[in-house]
Amino acid sequence: MNLLYGLRRARQLYGDQAAILNNGQTYGQFYDRVVRAGHLLDSLGVARGDRVAVLMLNSPRYLEIYYATALTGAVVVPLNIRWSLDEIAFVLNDSGSKALVVDDRFAPCREQLAGKLRTISAWVYAGDAACPAGMTAYEQLPARADAPWPEPAEDDLVGLFYTSGTTGGPKGVMLTHKNLVANALHTIVSLSITPDWVWVHSAPMFHMANGSAMYGLVMSGAKHSFIPAFDPEAFLQAVERYRVTSALLVPTMMNMVMNHANLGRYDTSSLKWVFYGASPMPLDLLRRAIDRFGCKFRQGYGLTETSPMLTVLGHEDHKFDNAEARFTPVKSAGRPIIGVEIRVVDERDNDAAAGQVGEIIARGANIMKGYWNRPEITAEVLRGGWFHTGDMGTFDERGYLYILDRKKDMIKTGGENVYSPEVEDVLYAHPAVLEAAVIGVPDEKWGESIKAVVVVRDGRELTERELIDYCRSRLTHFKCPASVDFASSLPKGGTGKIQKAALRERYWKGLAKGVH
Repeated sequence: MNLLYGLRRARQLYGDQAAILNNGQTYGQFYDRVVRAGHLLDSLGVARGDRVAVLMLNSPRYLEIYYATALTGAVVVPLNIRWSLDEIAFVLNDSGSKALVVDDRFAPCREQLAGKLRTISAWVYAGDAACPAGMTAYEQLPARADAPWPEPAEDDLVGLFYTSGTTGGPKGVMLTHKNLVANALHTIVSLSITPDWVWVHSAPMFHMANGSAMYGLVMSGAKHSFIPAFDPEAFLQAVERYRVTSALLVPTMMNMVMNHANLGRYDTSSLKWVFYGASPMPLDLLRRAIDRFGCKFRQGYGLTETSPMLTVLGHEDHKFDNAEARFTPVKSAGRPIIGVEIRVVDERDNDAAAGQVGEIIARGANIMKGYWNRPEITAEVLRGGWFHTGDMGTFDERGYLYILDRKKDMIKTGGENVYSPEVEDVLYAHPAVLEAAVIGVPDEKWGESIKAVVVVRDGRELTERELIDYCRSRLTHFKCPASVDFASSLPKGGTGKIQKAALRERYWKGLAKGVH
């Protein structure tokens, strides 16, 4: 199978049913536009295997481009809308992209990127205003309805999804038809996607967090709605307007929604379930969200390299009666989904016993082909036929997986390992804390000490001493922050996930090592 199977299935079974609620397109009309977009790429000289980059906000056109590139044999390269111009130029050059598709927001980047790009020969404007000079208007789609392109093989590359890199720029994750079809099937089974689903694309479409459901939704004939970028008011408006049944909200997004002044003004009764992931959800926030929306919650864990989903925590496990225990399902990332095998291993890749901490590794049809032009790194992370995630975790006796930290985020203070999410969970429970991140900072005595960087809620006051004492009343002493910095905001990536690397950089700058 390949991604085109899902597209053809949607046309065959749901061709006269609504696909895109924003513009009223049916799946039959969506399929026709995808084919015409493929002919547009042909007219620009985009050949099989060529890379087509996309720098756009969420929109129905973005979804069309995902399928048009797959149809023609081209490779889609979604660009993070929060990247700097230098990062964008790096990825365009590293991927060797031939065409770049932009919308109204990013059309001005052409002048700003002038002289920095080596391979872009075609600019496509997929916005709503007049097409800028020197670009091809996306909406001038050819009228041809035939699809003459050869059927792709399951191992053909279909997308390059760049992950943030700590050195040498971002790395391009190579995902194939096999990878993405496997994830689509995993998602349909694990989340029970049906044609009556109404999904809101609130997470950025350049990120596989949204891709976790995108292909499965089309294959299942579900309905799509779009907001250009996440904003709590826009999200609530979309839920009410389109009677959204299903949504993805990473914890930062959920925190923004739950603290939005107009939350109570919107009818969110259509929501049947909320899917969350990307980082641990503080338990206090999770409790409040479940009480407010009254629907089923599911959590997913995965990485771009795994297409992305590896585990799911079902709604039946969202119970708080034993929340104080170290290992209880609501604190876990769930269990491995069908089709994926997961182990927790020590430094020699030997299995760790239940309750012991190790690196999480995985294998399955959803695991990436490798990193673009990075053979040495690819060989290292895929050694032994298993993808080494770099995440530290443990299984309990019932097979629930607990994500404790990234290897690089684990704080080692005075010989003790401290996992930042455990500390952050306590911080978020404080009524004056809006956002929090915990990192390790250099310390002459202990090697590393624990620092909390905190955003205080509007109208509230909080001191460093008060917050440290609050943590000490709830945590073992060595796990508590030794210092607190207050900030007006925390740095976030394209999905809204807090970027701890950017926080750490402030404190480790000028030192030979980023850990002690």
